[in-house]
Amino acid sequence: MAENTRDLTEGPIWKTLAMLAGPMMLGILAVISTGLVDAYFLAKVSSDALAAVGFVYPVTTAISSLSIGLSAGAGAIISQALGRKESDDDVTRRGLHSLGIGIVLAVIAGLLFWLLDGLLFQALGADRAVLDAALRYTPLWCLSFPFLVSMMLINSVFRAHGSGVASAGIMVFSAVVNVATTPMFIVGWGPVPEMGIAGAAMGTLVAMVTASILAGYLALRSGMLQPCSEPFRDLWRNAKIIAGIGGPAAASNAINPAGMALVTAAVATVGSASVGGFGAATRVESFMAVPLLALSAGIGPVVGQNWGADKRYRARRALRLCLGFSVGYGLLVALVLTVFAEPIANAFGASESSTQAAESYLRVVGWSLFGFGMLVTGNAALNAISKSGHSMTLSIARVLVVYVPLAWLGVTLFGYAGILGAAVLANVFGAWAVLVAARATDLLTLDALPVAVPAKAVPD
Repeated sequence: MAENTRDLTEGPIWKTLAMLAGPMMLGILAVISTGLVDAYFLAKVSSDALAAVGFVYPVTTAISSLSIGLSAGAGAIISQALGRKESDDDVTRRGLHSLGIGIVLAVIAGLLFWLLDGLLFQALGADRAVLDAALRYTPLWCLSFPFLVSMMLINSVFRAHGSGVASAGIMVFSAVVNVATTPMFIVGWGPVPEMGIAGAAMGTLVAMVTASILAGYLALRSGMLQPCSEPFRDLWRNAKIIAGIGGPAAASNAINPAGMALVTAAVATVGSASVGGFGAATRVESFMAVPLLALSAGIGPVVGQNWGADKRYRARRALRLCLGFSVGYGLLVALVLTVFAEPIANAFGASESSTQAAESYLRVVGWSLFGFGMLVTGNAALNAISKSGHSMTLSIARVLVVYVPLAWLGVTLFGYAGILGAAVLANVFGAWAVLVAARATDLLTLDALPVAVPAKAVPD
């Protein structure tokens, strides 16, 4: 077993979750803070630059879901292998195969986005000035994508081994580099010329390159990734398993930002200022959801190792703890956002209209954050037991059946307020749907009729 690998099948479950989620909370907080820094400085550049990021962010996040899906696949097969006590070479081989496949796919995805970026942003409704700004951002971001994927895959290897500290440390390092360099590239400093919106992408590139190098070094030093005998053994089998889990998991994660892109197009019918405010508010929401995202990163290894060791009762208890935390924390955040929505929106608004749009979003949609938390933690648990098809179905239904249609209907009937109502309904639907899926796959034993009855119709 590699150095620092932890057995997650023993000990108090809450402590195991805290051990993984605690450091990840710091890491995710650091990474999300880079988006807030980008929004803050770009708001000082121009409203077009801020609006451009509002169009770019959902698309780049959707593409980045490839790395999230691959990470889910890698984490599931590695954590389950550790739970089954497979040999070190077998476990290491799974990690190396995941990394190699991920880098190849990332290069292809980055190239395709670079070739099609103009068509995508035009289809989303970007006007000429906003489109020009967005096209200055994408080339450097595409170049950074393979490094982002390699960093995230190596981090998933660390988490599967129970090492949340290493994974979080790498994320914090990348965020520190990004926050330190991005303002310099955006506004210029000394010999560094002012790059505007392209400077935000340059900061991302520098951060991803340095962080991926650090991640590789730490993985080699710890023995979690290292040369092994017969490196190509079981490559095809592992690739199929990773694709079987990672493909649906990637789609599950991609559908939300892809849906956000379609919702952003609906917001664009109200005006570019509303797009800027909407985008800024969703970044603040992501910032407040950090503990929920940390739980979703932490629950996968716990459920995966215990499922592999045939200790399903521990996997169920872990999910119940995470769902309960999601409800309590989500309601607390809703109260905070209701009280402080105005000063928060003022900090990121480039105009009065964008500020009002951000404030309205925070006051209304914040009350449904608990549903988002239940969905992401439940989906992570489903991925860990190789039920990523279920998590994909949940995410697709939430976005394409509920959020996007209701957002367009809402904006047609009620304007911007209709979009906010659609977001709330989508999150509440996600909370209910994840309970049904977890009951159907034996991750929950909940017998309440609104959950147990539809669960019988869900294939195991």
